[in-house]
Amino acid sequence: MKALHSCFANYLTDFITLRRKLGCQFRDQARILAEFDSFVARSGHDGVPTVELALDFATANPGLASSGHVRRFQLVRQFYDYLATFEPRTPLLDPRELRSPRTRFIAHIYAVAELGRVLQEARTISRRNPIRGITLHAIVGLAASTGLRIGEIVRLDRADVHLETGVMTLRRSKFSKDRLVPVHPSTLEALRRYASVRDARYRQSGSAAFFLTLRGERFARGTLEGDFCRLTRRAGLRRALARGPRFHDLRHTFAVRRLVAWYEEGADVQAMLPVLATYMGHVCYTHTAYYLQATAELLGIAADRFQRSLHRGEGDR
Repeated sequence: MKALHSCFANYLTDFITLRRKLGCQFRDQARILAEFDSFVARSGHDGVPTVELALDFATANPGLASSGHVRRFQLVRQFYDYLATFEPRTPLLDPRELRSPRTRFIAHIYAVAELGRVLQEARTISRRNPIRGITLHAIVGLAASTGLRIGEIVRLDRADVHLETGVMTLRRSKFSKDRLVPVHPSTLEALRRYASVRDARYRQSGSAAFFLTLRGERFARGTLEGDFCRLTRRAGLRRALARGPRFHDLRHTFAVRRLVAWYEEGADVQAMLPVLATYMGHVCYTHTAYYLQATAELLGIAADRFQRSLHRGEGDR
């Protein structure tokens, strides 16, 4: 983290350190608080923080969506709550001062054909550098078949992917938890093929990362998100300069597909939810329910089960 220079610099540094010690990765939040520090320093503010200072910072960038303004305000509000412990004159910010629109983002659940097109575009994205396509194909396939977060994928080291056993070690995941993730045999075979090509191409790379860019370096999250945006555009799932399916939607798709498979197998889905939660790295299995959206396929299965339960009930009378 870069050095801070405002009148709140020491408190900001201590607040970020505290949140990280509590298990939060706090990367994006630390960056926003560093911007707040620069904003305060440029404004010449010195002394007790004010409500106006927080609001001016939160809304200073007109290019941000309203949700971005709200996120910045709420983060500064948390810092003010911390600062009030040491400076009692610090005002308590009203969380309702800035509000996000009451809309929930609807994840895109990839149809099998859509995912197939994305994988095909990944494979053929570069004729000049075929290894780029091999890499992206392996990454998208891994995300779709395991539901890994994008951050978990870019942090994978070679030592974390056990190509003999098919088990990956996820380190420093959300809430700073580690976990073991077994992969499907077909996914394992794809990872082995990628690793063989990677090792032949990047013999001199000193990076420990499992997935490497064309420069032989670890992927940055933004780079991978940009590559995936181009893939979905080439696959016809996103118009130019428009929003569309995200990389994270592969995680939603994995959860829904797993649920559908259990329904079709006649499994006790409620009993299996903790298993899915553990595999996906959730602290509580209720968090997993966020990913299980009501797709047409799920609603069809639910309706069929409901009708069958009615028929069974009539037979019992």
